[in-house]
Amino acid sequence: MNFPEKLRWLIMLCLFATAAGAQSQSITINSVQNSLETLAANFPQEKIYIQFDKPSYAPGDTIWFKSYIMTGTNPSQISKTVYIDFVNTDGRVLKHCISPVLQAGGSGDYGIPLDFKEEVVYVKAYTKWMLNFDSSFLYRKTLQVIQPKPTGTRPVPAIKTNLQFLPEGGNIVENIETNIAFKALHFDGTPAPVSGAVFNNSNTKVADIKTVHDGMGSFLLTAKNGETYTARWKDDLGNDYETGLPAAQAAGVVLKVLPQADARPFTIQRSENAPPGLQKLYILATMQQHLVYGASVNLKEVAVTGGSIPVKELPSGVLQVTLFDSNWVAVAERISFINNEDYAFEPEVGFAQLSTEKRKQNTLVIHTDSISANLSVAVTDAGIGIDSSDDIVSRLLLTGDLKGRVYHPYYYFQNNSDTLQQQLDLVMLTNGWRRISWDAAIHNKYPAIKYQNEPDYLSLSGKLYGATDQELKQGAMLLMIIKNSKDTSNRIEQAIVDGSGKFANPNIILYDTSKIYYKISGNDRFANSSVISFDNSTPSPKTIAEDTAANAFLADTATENFRRRLAEEELRAAKFRQGNTLKDVVVKTRTKSPLQMLDEKYASPLFSGDGYQFDVMNDPFGKSAISVFQYLQGKVAGLQINTAGGTPSVTWRGGTPAFFLDEVQQSDPGMLSSLSMSDVAYIKVLRPPFVGAMGGGANGAIAVYTRKGGDVASTPGKGLPYKVIIGYTGQKEFYSPNYDIYNNNTNDRDLRTTLFWSPNILTTPANNTFRLKFYNNDITQRFRVIVEGITTDGKLAHIEKIIE
Repeated sequence: MNFPEKLRWLIMLCLFATAAGAQSQSITINSVQNSLETLAANFPQEKIYIQFDKPSYAPGDTIWFKSYIMTGTNPSQISKTVYIDFVNTDGRVLKHCISPVLQAGGSGDYGIPLDFKEEVVYVKAYTKWMLNFDSSFLYRKTLQVIQPKPTGTRPVPAIKTNLQFLPEGGNIVENIETNIAFKALHFDGTPAPVSGAVFNNSNTKVADIKTVHDGMGSFLLTAKNGETYTARWKDDLGNDYETGLPAAQAAGVVLKVLPQADARPFTIQRSENAPPGLQKLYILATMQQHLVYGASVNLKEVAVTGGSIPVKELPSGVLQVTLFDSNWVAVAERISFINNEDYAFEPEVGFAQLSTEKRKQNTLVIHTDSISANLSVAVTDAGIGIDSSDDIVSRLLLTGDLKGRVYHPYYYFQNNSDTLQQQLDLVMLTNGWRRISWDAAIHNKYPAIKYQNEPDYLSLSGKLYGATDQELKQGAMLLMIIKNSKDTSNRIEQAIVDGSGKFANPNIILYDTSKIYYKISGNDRFANSSVISFDNSTPSPKTIAEDTAANAFLADTATENFRRRLAEEELRAAKFRQGNTLKDVVVKTRTKSPLQMLDEKYASPLFSGDGYQFDVMNDPFGKSAISVFQYLQGKVAGLQINTAGGTPSVTWRGGTPAFFLDEVQQSDPGMLSSLSMSDVAYIKVLRPPFVGAMGGGANGAIAVYTRKGGDVASTPGKGLPYKVIIGYTGQKEFYSPNYDIYNNNTNDRDLRTTLFWSPNILTTPANNTFRLKFYNNDITQRFRVIVEGITTDGKLAHIEKIIE
């Protein structure tokens, strides 16, 4: 990140004015600044925001998404690959998406199965580089899946509202007036209005409690020696509670920071009996791992002092103010948000052609003047509501740097009024920020890097092992046949093996799953004694532990019933369109069908029961399929197969079926997945219960039969070694019907709630106007248009319009 030059001058002035000649120890403000600059240069922090096409979904819907990645105040140049996991409530990964990052953005999709029964899907997004640091700052979100019928009411806990007290700076110190913030939340994570009072252990009231905004408020308290404090309060549901306040320290120091337009005035006060270590202090202010203010504080002769941190020239974002004792141990900390309104750009968004009539054409126009930007746009039915959790501005400037959860964070960017900034300061008082481990930074201890960053795209690369240095000097060529899961044709490519055994072809960008057959061109001993290892992307974990409380979805009850009715009709229509593909068809004939003869040839009597049968040898798709499980995807009702991230995950009717290879039960589905499809003759999916499986086969079985004599056929690459490589996840193209050519008289109702989605609008000074055409559905009367994006210099766009 190129930190603004004017900020560097600010740092120099602050240090010169406040810290000259103050340090005689080996650790000084200057040495800490150098440590922070090393941290910022070598360990920059990435943040992710994801725009989804709409706030809620139904079974059978496609989730469309666009991710944006920033480092500090600029678009990230660290990672060219972003990973997005869609996870169910049991922690099972439903889909592991791997997306290329172009101009700090990546896009993709996930199709929710029609038989999905849960009411939420959890989303987790990250880059490899982000996995080296605090996992609290990875992107997480909960998406609501509205079922046609509610699955049940959520149990209400005995304690319906929680109240938390947070002293400014971190501590209550006896005989020092302390600002104590509080936050009250209902059991579902929504803010709770509360009121009450604080009493000491003599039952004397010492302070009043009343929420100011979204369950938050503050009060002043001067704790006395020997006193303890309890809050008696009532929530908006009429329930009475008692909550103890944190215990006061007998000796210590209190830090206060006031939000003002151009500065952050602060006061530091120690107790009269403070030890020597709290009489000489240091105060530092940092942003994005850079020091922006530093001063030494002498409290030997006085108990209280103050100063002011200039912020007018700082970029917008979270400012961290930390107070250290004489041994550079952090003793108090406060965060404050700086809003200098320097972060926004506003593309022009309007309609050249507008109609809310049934199936009529609309033309949306986006113009950005002479700006290079990466934008995404969603047009939805306004009746389905809005996402109440975050937008690109609030995520990348505010919540991406906080560990606590903020309710409706985009609210704080509506304007920069004094009232709103005071409310935002309550957010700062009630949330944590720990990007910097101070003990490690001060002593030049830096994070251990387990995952290297990915500055290049996932192209074909790897290394050859087993050859001697002399053999490598002779040179070699790697010849490859690449067979992609979504392409019936085969690609023939080559790569040069260098003197270290490494090879790469940056022109081969891999998508989906590819099977690569390879041969080393060189002398026979060199080729036969070597082993090839292809580089691969981060595999998806099978399960992810999710903090469901922290990711609680805040339902928009005003639109939920409307959306539920739509979900019910959409599901009914989708099942109707599937028609007989979900039904079991029994054909009665006097002669044996080819499948019957195939079953008699391969299946023993135990395996000849009722099931789904697949003649792989005579199925054209069988020849192009990558694996058994990729071949079976979508062919059996209710059989859920996820082949992303290595070992396949297979579930049927709520559990895992048994696996058989030539009627020998296999404990690992990977054994079937590794089979070459050219060796597979017949697959049978047996309905539960299957008595031939150990344990009774309550979830059925999948039996795979390899070809017998006379059935074997050769395919390109047969006989060559191969590796299965996972590349970028394939992306669907958003479908929008063209009613100028499509039959308008069809009886199928158009119930699309996402009318248009375009995730990759790349503007330049020369190409800055885009005309986007879409057609209305059968029901929408109002459009909601949301445009988000980022410029090459880090400005953020969030435009939302309701069109009637």
